[in-house]
Amino acid sequence: MDFSQIKLVVSDMDGTLLNSKGNVSSQFFSLFKKLQEKNIHFCAASGRQHNSIVSKLDTIKNQIYVIAENGGIVKQGKTTILSQFLDAQKVQEIIPILRTIAGANMVLCCDNSAYIESKDERFINLFQEYYHSFQQVEDVMEIAKTIPVFKIAVYHFDSSEKFIFPIVQDFKNDVLLKISGQHWLDISDEKANKGNALKAVQNLLNVTKEQTLVFGDYHNDIEMMQESNFSFAMKNAHEDIKKIAKYSTESNNNFGVEMVLEKLVNF
Repeated sequence: MDFSQIKLVVSDMDGTLLNSKGNVSSQFFSLFKKLQEKNIHFCAASGRQHNSIVSKLDTIKNQIYVIAENGGIVKQGKTTILSQFLDAQKVQEIIPILRTIAGANMVLCCDNSAYIESKDERFINLFQEYYHSFQQVEDVMEIAKTIPVFKIAVYHFDSSEKFIFPIVQDFKNDVLLKISGQHWLDISDEKANKGNALKAVQNLLNVTKEQTLVFGDYHNDIEMMQESNFSFAMKNAHEDIKKIAKYSTESNNNFGVEMVLEKLVNF
């Protein structure tokens, strides 16, 4: 594997760079310094809220690119490179349908804050791992009428694929529906995916597919994997990702990302 051309490394967070306890390894931060020495840029790409991503990468947050909300927003430090909002009318059409799904909890993801109307304590405790800045409101429809929304994230304790997707699939011609984890489904603008967000970073840095290395594990990583000639599926990845990735690495709990980066920095 010829790593000599690589100028940009992009990694998903949950199930990829983060272990199952939600932590980034100290080994990664050491490797990041070596990436910098080789003039290789790093980009974190996640369905998480921007504030949640940078809290995991706090010591390097101003030196990296961040694709948040599955491509809804791209930032470098405090500078916004790209933002893709969901059509307000569509948000207002989808909210009542999501309310009909038993056991589903929705999140309106906006710039600087997320909004929930769920009263389910179990969900609220869990959701805070992904959304650090949030407000609990009586009616998210009122938010949708006045504040632009990047995406609607919907959580189901059993399966997003089984219980949420069948109910919203009629919208698939109008919005982007992404099963982004076993429990999460994301609804966003058709152009808002990690692939288009990555293109914006590549254009800014004048970096090609041949110079980009990507790590991912779930359906919301597909488009960004297609923007790289060095796409790695984690051992714990969904089977669909293993099929499209050009390469594979160890699981997120066995330092799969770090193993490849070790080879890259020592190339």
